Amino acid sequence: MAKLRHIAIRAADPEATARLLVETFDLTLVQRRAHGPIDLSDGDVNITILPLHLNAAGVEVRPGVEHIGFTVEDEAATRERLLARGAEELRPVQLGQAYYEAKFRTPEGLILDVGHWVG
Repeated sequence: MAKLRHIAIRAADPEATARLLVETFDLTLVQRRAHGPIDLSDGDVNITILPLHLNAAGVEVRPGVEHIGFTVEDEAATRERLLARGAEELRPVQLGQAYYEAKFRTPEGLILDVGHWVG
């Protein structure tokens, strides 16, 4: 069974968006990254707020939900199921040992991350 791990959203003002979510929903500030993103969490699912100006190769940049991330038990089988349903594989992302994710775009344009995250 897959587990929802994160939702990434784009915002014109990441600080204001983070403040609204923290103050309204009592989310925890996890980190502010040096290049602009802000990570929040409810303890189970993370929300990453991405500035509009960050490069998102192959992805239309506009305010709102950019992608949804899942941790899965079998990445290869999930990849095959996505490709069989018409998804396009985008670039993978690897940040040391912290996490790895593959990116896919569904025929409807939804971006999905599939991978493993530490913590």
